[in-house]
Amino acid sequence: MAPYLFVRKKLVIVKETRLTALGPLRRGKVRDVYTLRDGRLLLVATDRISAFDVVMADPIPDKGKILNQISAYWFERSRDLTPNHLISIDIRDFPNECQAYADILQGRSMLAHHARPLPIECIVRGYLAGSGWQEYQEHNSVCGQKLPSGLKESERLPEPIFTPSTKAELGRHDENITFTAVINLIGETLAQRVRDLSLAIYRRAHTEAEAKGILIADTKFEFGLIGDRLVLIDEVLTPDSSRFWPLTDYTPGRSQKSFDKQYLRDYLLGLGWNKQPPPPPLPPEVIANTRQRYLEALRLLTGRGIS
Repeated sequence: MAPYLFVRKKLVIVKETRLTALGPLRRGKVRDVYTLRDGRLLLVATDRISAFDVVMADPIPDKGKILNQISAYWFERSRDLTPNHLISIDIRDFPNECQAYADILQGRSMLAHHARPLPIECIVRGYLAGSGWQEYQEHNSVCGQKLPSGLKESERLPEPIFTPSTKAELGRHDENITFTAVINLIGETLAQRVRDLSLAIYRRAHTEAEAKGILIADTKFEFGLIGDRLVLIDEVLTPDSSRFWPLTDYTPGRSQKSFDKQYLRDYLLGLGWNKQPPPPPLPPEVIANTRQRYLEALRLLTGRGIS
């Protein structure tokens, strides 16, 4: 499927051959990654949106720009805790081969160092929600980690917990793994480092976001290696990689409104869709409401709109 990009408020379908001058392409569910001639990466955040591991047929206007700019914001805010792969999101800093596509790339792409990704997803949970809440009701645990009795849905945990998972192939589901399994995959020293960094970044981001009206219920980080140096990669603390709740509406004991794509998931669940391709079409109001939630997250966090 060709990626959809919204450029200057007009829907443009970018054919797979359109950007081939930029180098080899690796396509994810919502982002395209090019390896440039000098070995650096160009990450392009499209307006595709996925739910239940299925990419919707309808894009969300400006979503890629919003995610790209939120990620850049958090990369900068966490740089003193850990280095990251971001070089620039300013098209003027990009290599010459990118300049022909400036209209497409502006605002929705980042130039990054090439890193070898670690084979795990570093998930931090600060609240009882989603699959964690489902497991807790049955076993008083989340991802096998025992928690106090009597917690409510959406309640803040006594301390954030690190619940790693595998990094699944496109179209497959990630699977929760134990910290021992992480050690077996990447070694004890590196496992402890990514766990401690994940918790530290989450705590800082939660404190800052809460002061701005957003509760970050949980999030996913990815790390990689440049030589022997550990760096934060991929996207950081976006509405796609995190669960964002409005602080003004937060009430434990029920599910929460959100700035993320939970709104879209709830709509799809209401249809009785079987979570298998092809996805159902999205009505204009669902597209508009989803876009508005992403925009509000950007505005609250950064104090800015789309640039």
